[in-house]
Amino acid sequence: MKERKTNGQTIGFIGLGNMGLPIAHNLLNAGYQLRVFNRTKEKGAPLAEQGAGLVESPNEVAEKGGVVFSMLADDDAVQCVSVKDTDFLKRLGPGGIHVSMSTISPETARQLAEQHSEHEVSYIGSPVVGRPDRAAAGKLFILLAGEHDPRERVLPMLQCIGERIFDFGESPWNSNVAKLALNFNIVAAIECMAESFTFAEKNGIRREQMAELLSETVFGCVVYKGYGPRVAHHDYEPAGFRLKLGWKDLRLALQTAQESATPMPIGSLVRDRMLSAMAKGRGDMDWSAIALGAAEDAGLKVKE
Repeated sequence: MKERKTNGQTIGFIGLGNMGLPIAHNLLNAGYQLRVFNRTKEKGAPLAEQGAGLVESPNEVAEKGGVVFSMLADDDAVQCVSVKDTDFLKRLGPGGIHVSMSTISPETARQLAEQHSEHEVSYIGSPVVGRPDRAAAGKLFILLAGEHDPRERVLPMLQCIGERIFDFGESPWNSNVAKLALNFNIVAAIECMAESFTFAEKNGIRREQMAELLSETVFGCVVYKGYGPRVAHHDYEPAGFRLKLGWKDLRLALQTAQESATPMPIGSLVRDRMLSAMAKGRGDMDWSAIALGAAEDAGLKVKE
């Protein structure tokens, strides 16, 4: 194993999926020591080769007054590792910090913050924007919210993994509201591309031409440049962000909208599009595969 310089600080890290693994790599490369847990222990092997310690349970990553990052799939997963297992908060507090990078419901984040405070542990909401390639490059956008002093303490760590940090104040759940709103905009844009490309194709213009036109003129942005070619070519595998995870995020957004009496008509339309895709077994495809529904509705034959 190659000798690596460290800064003496140890961070706990839970969840080594497509996003968690490259984030953990970047923390190691920045000189932090890591103690990591993943349900499939073998996924931690590349980190162990760099010097990370692999543990057998989530609570073993925590040390009193320390910092733990988690990157998990959904609300239940975050609750299971942090509050349903009471040993986690007992080992981390008092003075510890839990940085949750998961996209979860604002209400769950609110509950987690309250439960963490009972053990004098600070809960920080820090969902991220970006795909695995941006995570590997340390170019994520980070949506940060939580109490001021803990935020300042983890800021140098977050700067190792992100290109820019957006601060949403002292209420941890605000970062989750912002993340759900952002993801809604992405999936709504995918639906718009799907409809406009299908309209063009039905009237004699190639889908690729429309993708180029939109992304090189009035919609020259990351979403249109990134998803335009996929929607144009119906290229949905391998998934950068699986449709079933996008379905989870949209459901959380609509649930929060209902709780706050916020009509989202476009959200309801995209909900049906995503539900149809899930029913057709497309949950493991990229979430831009909802574009297949627009083509099918127009009577176009599409090979998956």
